[in-house]
Amino acid sequence: MKCRTVVGIWPETPPSQRVTAVVAVDDPPSLYTAAADGSIFWWHFSGDSSSPKIIPVAMLCGHAAPIVDLCLCYPLLTPSDENMGHERDVGINSSTALLSACSDGVLCLWSRGSGHCRRRRKLPPWAGNPSMVRMLPSNRRYVCVASCFSDGVHASDSDYVDFVEGSEVTGDQESPSKKAAKCSIVIVDSYTLTIVQTIFHGHLSIGPLKYMTVVDSFDDKLKNSALVVDSYGKIQFIPLVQDSNLDKEGGTKLHDGSSLLNTTTLNKGSGEGGLLVYVASCRLILGLVYETQCVVILIPSCTVIGVIPLKNNHIDTSSGTLSHVVGAMFISSDNCCSSQSGETQINLNIDFVVWDDRGFAIVYKISFVNNTFKYEIICEIPACVCPLDVKLSTNFVQLRSYFYRVESLSFHDEEPLLWRPRITIWALPQQNVGNTCKLLGENDSLIDGVDRSSFVLESEASECISGEKVIAGDAALTSINSSPAQEENVILCKGDLKYMSVQKEHIISSSMVISHNAYCPYAIVYGYHNGDIELVQFNMFTQKPEDGVSLSSDMESLGSKQLLLGHTGAVLCLAAHQMVVTATKHTYRKVILSGSMDCTLRVWDLDTGNPVMVMHHHVAPVRQIVLPPPQSDYPWDDCFLSVGEDSCVALVSLSTLRTERMFPGQPNYPGQVVWDSMRGYLACLSQNNSVASGAKDVLYIWDIKAGSRERVLRGTAAHSMFINFCKGMSISNISGCAYNTSNSSLDLPLTEDGSSLPSKLKGNQPLSFNKVNSLEHVNGSLNREDRSVKLTPGHDKVPIRCYCPNSGIAILGFDLSSLLSLDGGGEQWLGPANDSQKVVGSNLETVANNSSEQGTSHEIMEGNQRVNSFKLCLLRFTLSLLHLWGVDCDLDNLLKLEMNVKRYEHLMFAPGLEGDRGSVTLAFPAFSSTLQLWKSSSEFCALRSLIMVSLAQTMVSLSNSCSGSSSALSAFYTRHFAEKVPDMKPPSLQLLVSFWQDEDEHVRMAARSLFHCAASRAIPPPLFCQRTTDQTDIVVGGENLKGNNLEFTDTTGIRVLWPPQNHGDAAIVKWMDSYDLQDWISCVGGTSQDAMSSHIIVAAALAIWYPSIVKPTLAMSVVHPLIKLVMAMNEKYSSAAAELLAEGMDSTWKECLGAEIHRLIEDIYFQIECVSGASANTSVIVATPPKLRETLISVLLPSLAMGDIPGFLSVIEGLIWSTASDSPVHLVSLKTIIRLMRGSPRNLAQYLNKVVNFILQTIDPANSVMRKTCLQSSMATLREVVRVYPMIALNETSTQLAVGDAICEVNSESIHVYDMQSVTKIKVLDASGPPGIPTLLSGASETVITAISALSFSPDEEGLVAFSEHGLIIRWWSLGSGWWEKLSRNLNPVRCTKLIFVPPWEGFSPNSSRASIMANIAGNCRQPTSQDNTHSSNMDTLNRLLYNLDLSYRLEWDGNRKVRLMRHGHEIDTFLM
Repeated sequence: MKCRTVVGIWPETPPSQRVTAVVAVDDPPSLYTAAADGSIFWWHFSGDSSSPKIIPVAMLCGHAAPIVDLCLCYPLLTPSDENMGHERDVGINSSTALLSACSDGVLCLWSRGSGHCRRRRKLPPWAGNPSMVRMLPSNRRYVCVASCFSDGVHASDSDYVDFVEGSEVTGDQESPSKKAAKCSIVIVDSYTLTIVQTIFHGHLSIGPLKYMTVVDSFDDKLKNSALVVDSYGKIQFIPLVQDSNLDKEGGTKLHDGSSLLNTTTLNKGSGEGGLLVYVASCRLILGLVYETQCVVILIPSCTVIGVIPLKNNHIDTSSGTLSHVVGAMFISSDNCCSSQSGETQINLNIDFVVWDDRGFAIVYKISFVNNTFKYEIICEIPACVCPLDVKLSTNFVQLRSYFYRVESLSFHDEEPLLWRPRITIWALPQQNVGNTCKLLGENDSLIDGVDRSSFVLESEASECISGEKVIAGDAALTSINSSPAQEENVILCKGDLKYMSVQKEHIISSSMVISHNAYCPYAIVYGYHNGDIELVQFNMFTQKPEDGVSLSSDMESLGSKQLLLGHTGAVLCLAAHQMVVTATKHTYRKVILSGSMDCTLRVWDLDTGNPVMVMHHHVAPVRQIVLPPPQSDYPWDDCFLSVGEDSCVALVSLSTLRTERMFPGQPNYPGQVVWDSMRGYLACLSQNNSVASGAKDVLYIWDIKAGSRERVLRGTAAHSMFINFCKGMSISNISGCAYNTSNSSLDLPLTEDGSSLPSKLKGNQPLSFNKVNSLEHVNGSLNREDRSVKLTPGHDKVPIRCYCPNSGIAILGFDLSSLLSLDGGGEQWLGPANDSQKVVGSNLETVANNSSEQGTSHEIMEGNQRVNSFKLCLLRFTLSLLHLWGVDCDLDNLLKLEMNVKRYEHLMFAPGLEGDRGSVTLAFPAFSSTLQLWKSSSEFCALRSLIMVSLAQTMVSLSNSCSGSSSALSAFYTRHFAEKVPDMKPPSLQLLVSFWQDEDEHVRMAARSLFHCAASRAIPPPLFCQRTTDQTDIVVGGENLKGNNLEFTDTTGIRVLWPPQNHGDAAIVKWMDSYDLQDWISCVGGTSQDAMSSHIIVAAALAIWYPSIVKPTLAMSVVHPLIKLVMAMNEKYSSAAAELLAEGMDSTWKECLGAEIHRLIEDIYFQIECVSGASANTSVIVATPPKLRETLISVLLPSLAMGDIPGFLSVIEGLIWSTASDSPVHLVSLKTIIRLMRGSPRNLAQYLNKVVNFILQTIDPANSVMRKTCLQSSMATLREVVRVYPMIALNETSTQLAVGDAICEVNSESIHVYDMQSVTKIKVLDASGPPGIPTLLSGASETVITAISALSFSPDEEGLVAFSEHGLIIRWWSLGSGWWEKLSRNLNPVRCTKLIFVPPWEGFSPNSSRASIMANIAGNCRQPTSQDNTHSSNMDTLNRLLYNLDLSYRLEWDGNRKVRLMRHGHEIDTFLM
């Protein structure tokens, strides 16, 4: 499992967003706006109905091309849920998700609750470029995707109108008879994002595709049809082929053929309106919006029911009118459509909105009753207030009773991509007619961020008020008793709305994060539209002679800036490179490369900031820079590729500062370039827009050494060849690489199923600045030769990954496993060096040293100190970016003073989540947005808390001075933060248990601590049991539950209703067996098997530790899945399952399993026998992880044995004869016996004879193989038995063994004596009563007594003495030692030769189990007890005897004739034998 989190560093100027698609979602109310740059903004609504507020929460980065559409879907919806038809049921079984599609065919599935990208996949090339996505009404798990090919997507044809920008329609129109572009319509499963059915593929019988929607079934003719509209209003119905797989869960059968038959074409929409501007639909109504009119069509009858003129159509009191119409929508309501029973006539009553390119909108009331169409204007929305020279794009969306107008404004005519979003909230029209809609609220925080950088709190960290508390629902920190003046210091800056012109020097056109090695970032480089380049250094290292490396203590030195001036156009691409071979005539070693709109490429010296060379080999803007692959040899290792819009790729050498090769002739700008230096080839993939659709991809393969073109492929073959060419390549070979370049990380090629191309790419293996990966150049602090710290080649762990998904947004990805394993035995580091490197290997030996071996140990110690210093420094840097500053001021001050963790005051950073295939969800750098992410995503809470607690515990191990601050930091993220923010989302329990078996101890401890702190707040609803009164609030999933119906908000943010205890075991089993796609699974890189296993672990843990708040049937429901998980030998979860099974055996599982424990013990032994090899002498033993095997042997097996001791002994006795003599199971049995004795010796006391017999069988001389294998372990076990149980004795020469009955029935006490050489029983001694008076004890009420309390052989080994607490008697037997005694083997019971009564000592109190002989004699006259309930009384007596069994008695000899009776180490009395 991967535990990763990201931090985004935002520029001072907010990112540009020209909105291309909008969708609003209810419960919780949210808005998503998609942009032309591929980003999605997530907005959250708050406040009451009179003054609603909207704040930006996060930016979703998963696309590198313009987003064409957004759609809601239900990826976890099952057919049974669909048949119910209730949203409540949908909420329980499936969470709503957001599906986005961009023009390059990439689909992304986003979680509603956390904004996390669950899946990111690319459609196959034959499917074309998506243009519209619609959810199927009949099965909302599936979506219908309409795609066009390149000539049908872009507005290059005159018959296509870009209604988003509101372009004016020209008068010269081509004939509608022109052949339409090729398109396809497919059905995609939103769970897997794979195509499950092809509806249409080919040329439409109408014109170019303009609009597509899915028509729900309303008659047999048009059942499940896709309604397609062209640019002239022609309509075509394409029936959806019924696929039975869509009615099954997870059906993915692919339809081979395209449905070209049974299509219906209508010309109802074409008319005098000209080109179609927009299409709106709502259930049975279709609205075709032209420039001058709107045609309303009734879909079931395919008839035009009315026309609404749009020119000069406005309210008399209005000062505005519709100019250029760009959009329309129907206002949905529950009673908008109705039909009379038994008739086909449909009555309509619905509102309709039309808006123009300036945001002016008119709301119409449309009615169609008795075949009469009427319309009237009921209200207007005024146009946007902005200067005329500002470009504007508007979209409208409805949510509840509000209109949301999404405005996109551009401030520069020459730079049309610089857009800013603004959202205004309007009230929906009421019954009265002729009014203007009321403006309820607006959001302009992104505009404020242009000049004020108001994303952060003004006094978030510097001015903290004691006793502060985060108020739930608000995004500000306030003091409990703060004054109004104090409250002003903790609210976000809010300025007046100003459409001010943004300076070009503030607009970022490209960005890059420089990482001089694979461990830490060095600087962020911003390229601006005016040609400036800004270098912002982190300066996280300073040089200290005593420590070597430490964090900078100067707050002002953090985030220093440097400007590189020279370009006259926008900087389009950036890269950084370290020279491998430095030429003698050049002094630079590290360079920055920049390509610009001014058609130049500049080389800068990174150390000095001076320009090195200006290159003019391109005649068009330079768009890409590709660095050499890591395995490149001389001279290619100091070269790079530049890609320009002149369709030319150039190879430039940094050693000679010349253009060495030119690769011209591509038909267009090559968007993807792959450099394979090992084979010496270059692959350039571009598109040829001059050819017909379907064959636009062109792949050029060049011989990079000769500079000649080797091959040209086109169409699908070009795309497939490019995919194969990338296999085996590293990330830095591909132009989409994000390491030390400004190329977007989202440009990395994806296969059709969404997986990364080469296997090495899947690991995202980082590449250092070049083959020389050192820190000697970081801030000039480690550039001394005796202070260099380097990476061992081939190390693939990356603590901090740096990349830029979008221009201006720098992402730092932190990997917890890599951060905690930096020391790794010294394998990753290079020690001190002079001219040559000295590598500290796995055994910390210097392997490359030109000096003598003298002083090696000193160098190793010094190297270890520098490694620890660097690790401590890196952890401090990580904490400074990951910590949530400003919530607990005392903690902030403690971190600064004690842990020396500094906050980067001059950088705006925000947390985020990593998604699938390089996608990322990044919160806005406002405290309110960060807090909203904590409140929305349980996955983010779990990951960030786990990382922070683990780092805090690691800091203590590195520096003892950080103990106080580390404890406070751990307490903050486990408990205190949830107390300050009551409505914060509890961490995901399933995610936490996935790290219970992590390799690092700190992670395991942190995961378990967080689980216990969050368990009561995050109980899954199917497991929760309400056992309190209505007045008591129960917390489940972060929500208070009251009454009979439990209303909660699950981890996806969907509020659903759960009836308590109605589903019983079925609901629990269904929840444990669920393997659906969940957010936490994709967050940690898990699988469906991980989902099911985590559910079982969570249920078992709650049943053991929190039985009072879960259903009583949970233990019975989860015990067998838990056993199956143990037997599955899963490396991730079987150990945790075994530990839970062992921990809850006595309290929980024993009642559930009963007699099944015996069989489970046999299964455990079978697993041990199978996974450990055929023989204990075999050199190769392991077929299962050693940790899991150790857990089974040392944890689970002793617990099972304790639960059923007779069954365990029966199993191990049977294994003597059923398994091989040298099998390891016998050794395991002996170890288990030792653990049983040490864990609970009293419970094993009544089975001592069986235990000794088993031990003796393992050393039987008749089985030489077993004796050789087990002799050492058996003797160790036997000595442990003698040490624990005083009723077993072994003579000093280990030749004789005496075993007395600890507990037995009355008059059956005996002692068995064994000869250890022959391992046979040689005598049986009778210890049932005093000789001569055997009936004295017959009147005792007990039937089960403690027989022998202590045994001891005499020093001369001629006799045996025994003490019995029951009766307080010492007995003596004379043992014959002659050989004839051994041969006789007389097993008749032998009475003792001497008997001594022990007087009661001080503190001894006789009772039913410890009675003197005189007490028994006195009670001889009593009548026998009734025989009723004999068995029950015997069991109670046995349990009482086991509980009171005293194992502290000892018999010690004083000379040859005296023996001392000892108890708890104190002498009771001395007796003469």
